[in-house]
Amino acid sequence: MARRRKKKETQNNSGGSGWMTTFSDLMSLLLTFFILLYSMSSVSAEKFEAAAQSMQLAFGGGESMLEGSTVVNTTTDTTEETVDPELLKMYNEVVQFLETKNITSQASVEYDQDGIYVNIQESILFGSGSAIIADSGKNTLNNLGELIQQFDNEVVIEGYTDNVPMHNANFSSNWELSTSRALSVLRYLSEERKVDPTRLSAKGYGEYHPTVSNDSEENKAKNRRVNIVIVYDQQEE
Repeated sequence: MARRRKKKETQNNSGGSGWMTTFSDLMSLLLTFFILLYSMSSVSAEKFEAAAQSMQLAFGGGESMLEGSTVVNTTTDTTEETVDPELLKMYNEVVQFLETKNITSQASVEYDQDGIYVNIQESILFGSGSAIIADSGKNTLNNLGELIQQFDNEVVIEGYTDNVPMHNANFSSNWELSTSRALSVLRYLSEERKVDPTRLSAKGYGEYHPTVSNDSEENKAKNRRVNIVIVYDQQEE
């Protein structure tokens, strides 16, 4: 009887080590799957190293099979590479013009594949709730009219507001206020600065395209603006 019990205990020990073999095979398959996913994707070196260390710890802290390998981050910023050189040239010319006229504090410049955006804050152009161009705004628009005349591109005037509801004797909503402001700038450029009206168009976006959240008076002031967009049409070669 004692010998039979000893044999049974031996069999139980053998079965106990069997699950370790299965677990080891499972871990090997998971590691293989992990490496396969890595080979098919782009990851950062930091994240990959962290994952490799986690896998190493899971296997008992032994030497990592990934140690000594080189991780290449294939995610690159191609923005500068894909921007048309002519667009960059236009942008630099606009920036240089604003600096020469010393109006960089009155207007900021950005660009994307659609064109150059000259951003003018409401406080420069208009009084609160008004679409009548102030004297300070006229001086700025005189300079920007000269800038626009240096190009043949179409120009879009975009009006924006904050999210404070608008309702006065002249405007019943921010839609109307933003559109009226854009039209006022358009008319000034056409009638006073003699910009070809066939090049000009106006849009009013109201409160629905803020650049920042309307959670403070400072941010609301940033959202009340007029953009003069010098449209860029990439010429086909």
